[in-house]
Order: sequence, then C-alpha cells, then structure tokens
Amino acid sequence: MEESLSLLNKIKKEFATGEVDINTYSPLTLAFIGDCVYDLVIRTVLVAHANRQPQSLHKKKSQIVKASSQAACAEAVLEYLSQDEADIYRRGRNAKSYTSAKNSSISDYRKATGFEALIGYLYLTDKEDRMMEIIKRSIELTGLEFYGQ
Repeated sequence: MEESLSLLNKIKKEFATGEVDINTYSPLTLAFIGDCVYDLVIRTVLVAHANRQPQSLHKKKSQIVKASSQAACAEAVLEYLSQDEADIYRRGRNAKSYTSAKNSSISDYRKATGFEALIGYLYLTDKEDRMMEIIKRSIELTGLEFYGQ
C-alpha cells in the first residue's frame, strides 16, 4: 500500500522542486506562502460548513483572514508556541514590508505578517499537524466563527 503524501510532498514530487534550506527564506517569503495556506484552510472549512453562494463565502472568509483577525489569532497562541515558532513569528512581525493592509493598523498588519510567516514555515517544513493545531486553537481562542457554529 502506497503511503499518503502531504500536499507539500506531492507538489515537490510532481514539480521536482527539490529540497531548500528553510532558514535561507526571508520572513516575507514565508508570509507569502503562509497567507495562501491559511486562506486555503479557512476556505476549506467554510465550504465544509456551508454550501453557499461564493459571495457569501468570500465575505465570511474575508472576516476571518483579514489582518486584524490574524493579529488576534497570533496574540492568542503566542504562549503555546515553541521557542523556534515564536522566533519565526517575531521575524515575520519585524520584517520590513513595503506594503500595508488597506483597512488595518500597522501593528495589526505586522502581527498578521508574523502569523502568516509562522504558518508558511510550518507548511514548508511539513509540520502540517502542528500548523493545523495552531490554526484551530487560534480560531477557538479568538471566538472567530464559521457558518453553523
């Protein structure tokens, strides 16, 4: 029986991307992929909870993934992070970004970038179980709601 591969390993296999030293990635690169992965997780959960019109799904998703919500998620789970995870978060939070969120404070935007960097790091190091644990705990601790909850 063939062992099930994570999405990351399937992508690496299909596109022959090879191994890269994750420590050489900038925190903004980690946040770039983390933003997408977090968005995919939230979209997946929303669709699983409700077969609704895309506009309704998008509106709910936007409430959950906006910078202020991600900043709250980051603050909620900080005490649960390992030292390495907290370091990645801080690197992302402190990274000099030349963009900012339209409807968010600089502080929230930076915390959200740190949270996304952490998610990206966990995804790229194939620590999906830990990534999901952090996302789930952050959602629970902040009281963010999906449909049907």
